[in-house]
Amino acid sequence: MHLLLITNAVIINEGKQFHGSVLIENNFIKSIITEGDTLPPATKTINAGGRYLIPGVIDDQVHFREPGLTHKGDITTESRAAIAGGVTSFMDMPNTVPQTINRQLLQDKFKRASEVSLANYSFYLGATNDNLEEILNTDPSEVCGVKVFMGSSTGNMLVDNPESLRMLFSESPLLIAVHCEDESVIRTNVELARLRFGDDVPVYLHPVIRNADACYRSSRLAVELAEKYGTRLHILHLSTARELELLSESDRKSKRITAEVFVHHLLFNERDYFTRGNLIKWNPSIKSESDREALFNALLSGRIDIVATDHAPHTLEEKQNTYFKTPSGGPLVQHSLALMFEFCHRGKMEPWKVVDKMCHGPADLFGIDKRGYIRQGYFADLAIVDPQNSWTVSAENLLYKCGWSPLTGLTFHSKVTHTFVNGNLVFEEGRFYDEFRGQKLRFNR
Repeated sequence: MHLLLITNAVIINEGKQFHGSVLIENNFIKSIITEGDTLPPATKTINAGGRYLIPGVIDDQVHFREPGLTHKGDITTESRAAIAGGVTSFMDMPNTVPQTINRQLLQDKFKRASEVSLANYSFYLGATNDNLEEILNTDPSEVCGVKVFMGSSTGNMLVDNPESLRMLFSESPLLIAVHCEDESVIRTNVELARLRFGDDVPVYLHPVIRNADACYRSSRLAVELAEKYGTRLHILHLSTARELELLSESDRKSKRITAEVFVHHLLFNERDYFTRGNLIKWNPSIKSESDREALFNALLSGRIDIVATDHAPHTLEEKQNTYFKTPSGGPLVQHSLALMFEFCHRGKMEPWKVVDKMCHGPADLFGIDKRGYIRQGYFADLAIVDPQNSWTVSAENLLYKCGWSPLTGLTFHSKVTHTFVNGNLVFEEGRFYDEFRGQKLRFNR
């Protein structure tokens, strides 16, 4: 029996903030001790020194690029970056090479993660116009969801056949997670941009090409289908104020339709293209300041349920290309928690709200078994965060395989000092304990 005691912590959990300690027995939280109570004996004790102790972050949308794109990132490197950022569980997307569109390829990913991932993991099954049988035969307790590109994608993962969508939304046993951008709107806007600029379209037109109308049309269709068939729908990466009218502010545990926002849509607006260029080229695009403000307010009100990253590394060489040749996406998983705590430092939100949206919320929405909270009997996925430890993002402290960040030069005032996965200390003051591996996430469905 291994007993690990974390003492002298400010525990932030379930809307409360209090001084206390946590006792971990093997993989699980054995007890939560409030300040003043007698501390139990332990094999090892870690003094948190008055810093925050929070549940580990659960990021429900990452692209760790394995298999097939490992020159950009891989499960080993990107899970290490995640751990350093306090992210203890991730859900990886299917647009790899080959695309994860059948159960065998899904199992191949699970096997690889069991061998190399420091963090806990799950993987989406990708939807196509003709793989419904694979989706129907997938165990909902084993897989986080099915990813549907509604309107915009690459390869054969664009699901644009009305009958395929109808059958998917009416029959899928899995949570449906959708990327919503209307391809017809985007194509029209691309043609207009090419007429004016040829192949030299400036990146500041990205939110004009992939505009609010493209997002809204696709999101509205997804919501209409979900409402018609009672589908469990999760809308990924909202980027516009207009889409918010499709969502409810009701309790997230009772919702059938939920949504998330990415950290970059909360931080940047369209003016930032002039200074950061292709480094902040994402799909959906970063849009106006009014959109950014609306998204932030919707996060606070409960209309938006969780925060994620869409961590999607590309090489710096790829990101320095011309607009049409530059892939969309960027690395963020190492910095998402520090960025959200920066909003606390600026007085824009409370620490408990960060924990609610990055830890509790994903666990609730996906029905993750025994994770996302500091509770007796739950897996001991935890992070210690120093809220008074300033540091600046630089090339020297990046852990992404791609070696760059859209946040370079930004100073944060909070820093992850320790990360625990399944009761194991895997990161401590910049040092990794690579002998430990994460576990496959399970879902209560």
